[in-house]
Amino acid sequence: MKWKELRIVGFDTETTGFNPFDDDRIIEFAAVTITVGREGRVLRVDPYHSLFNPDREIPAKVTTITGITDDDVADAPRFEEKVDEINRVMSGGIAVAHNYAFDRNFLSMEFERAGVVFADPFAELDTLLLSRQMFQDVRGHKLEDLCKRLDVILEGAHRATNDAEACGRAFVELARRRGAPDDLQGLLDWADALGHPPVNDWIAVDPRGRIAIKAVPDLPDQPTVGDPVEHHPIWLHWMTMARERRDGRWAWRFPESLRRWCDRFLRFRASGATKVAPKTFGPGDWTIDSLSLPLP
Repeated sequence: MKWKELRIVGFDTETTGFNPFDDDRIIEFAAVTITVGREGRVLRVDPYHSLFNPDREIPAKVTTITGITDDDVADAPRFEEKVDEINRVMSGGIAVAHNYAFDRNFLSMEFERAGVVFADPFAELDTLLLSRQMFQDVRGHKLEDLCKRLDVILEGAHRATNDAEACGRAFVELARRRGAPDDLQGLLDWADALGHPPVNDWIAVDPRGRIAIKAVPDLPDQPTVGDPVEHHPIWLHWMTMARERRDGRWAWRFPESLRRWCDRFLRFRASGATKVAPKTFGPGDWTIDSLSLPLP
């Protein structure tokens, strides 16, 4: 599969706070669907945008950063009213965000509250991680910094539509300049990004488009078949290191391709871009730590 034949969906959220697992909510969502040509240049841009009423006051600090006020969202829909539209926009393409895990976890929690399954995209790519990988000799890796290096226009940072389009365009331009492979799996390896799991007996994409647990070993305290894998990071970590005796020798219990996928899933989806240094109050300095994930 050639990745340029897929839709590139740059997306971004603005939220009431920094912790989706502590009942912070999305107040703005934007996704920009980008079509690219064979030469890797943008041919078409189709935006999607909505404000949401979070059923709570927006903190003054958030309004200062985003410019979104309580009056702006007073008559806006609740998130659950738009989940089907957002699912259609996000599924079936390459989803791109800057600090992907942060926005993805907010979407996951909003979908769970609405009782709707979030269909996992074909591929998930983080331009923050890609910036750190491609520009190791520089310090600034915020979206504004990346856009300046790539001559991508970003006006009105910290509004979802502007950030979403700039993020998608930055990925396309970086892929063009740095010679990203044409095939999808090659792109995933080039960007250290996440795709669907390899064919295996344990994890698969279910009929609703969600990456879920297909089977479990005959051991105690295992997750339930059909559970989304993102709910079981500890189990995924165990799969990367589990061994068993075969022919008098210790061998890996699970195939190498699956162990590599589990490791990439945990690094990409669960841990986000956590820093060792203490967090500040700057919006670019907050991330989702793996220890904050809900345990089964």
